Amino acid sequence: MVPVKDGEVWADDAGGEGLPLVLLHPGVGDSTVWDPVLPELRARYRVIRYDVRGYGRSPAPTVAYSPVEDLAEVLDRFEVERAVLVGSSMGGATSVDFALEAPGRVAGLALFVPGVSGYEGLDSGEFFERLGPLAEAGDTEGIVRLGLAEWGRAGGGTPESDPVAAELCRAVLPAWFSNAGRQFTGPPAFERLGEISAPTLLALGEQDRPVVVRCNEEMAERIPGCRLVRMAGSDHYPTLREPEHVARLIEELYAEAA
Repeated sequence: MVPVKDGEVWADDAGGEGLPLVLLHPGVGDSTVWDPVLPELRARYRVIRYDVRGYGRSPAPTVAYSPVEDLAEVLDRFEVERAVLVGSSMGGATSVDFALEAPGRVAGLALFVPGVSGYEGLDSGEFFERLGPLAEAGDTEGIVRLGLAEWGRAGGGTPESDPVAAELCRAVLPAWFSNAGRQFTGPPAFERLGEISAPTLLALGEQDRPVVVRCNEEMAERIPGCRLVRMAGSDHYPTLREPEHVARLIEELYAEAA
């Protein structure tokens, strides 16, 4: 457990030499979402991963907090001055924010279906309109079914067709509610993407939500020198859908950053 401001987070440093890889998980899963690619990455690199407050093995937040500050605390705890950040969805948004705030600590960015603050429409739409009534009714399975229909299309879009993604989604529901209104970020990042100086790869899932695909395309256009990769077999769970491809892309970005 790593102490952070007004709390703590679970983190794991697999050890090893060289420039570390730091894995930041999405909001639709905890750090176990990286399990399909961990063996290959750990065989070659020093890999660090952690659970955001309320997710996985990390206690729920009790006060408002900054994900960027928590990331800095994790790096400091493991005496990491500079790293390659690998962020998926929510973790991608945190990676972008960190790269803007502390560019000297970021050797490279591998972004998978990333979010970004300041992009209109990411946090609105039919899904969010339907989520509220389900949450008020305490309909956990209804939320999981709704979530997979939105984010898990490559796996069939149902708990029955995609039990692994369903379990990931089911497990993070408490974190969604414990984090509501408690994560704060800096200035909107979308308009500042041109300031990113680290080598960047952005991989979108072609079966993801259309608004996420559009956002990712526009992010790649704004980040200087960004390499855009389209993952035809992926939705919002690329490590489940195309783990070998994800691992290879991380390795390619790492080679450029190192």
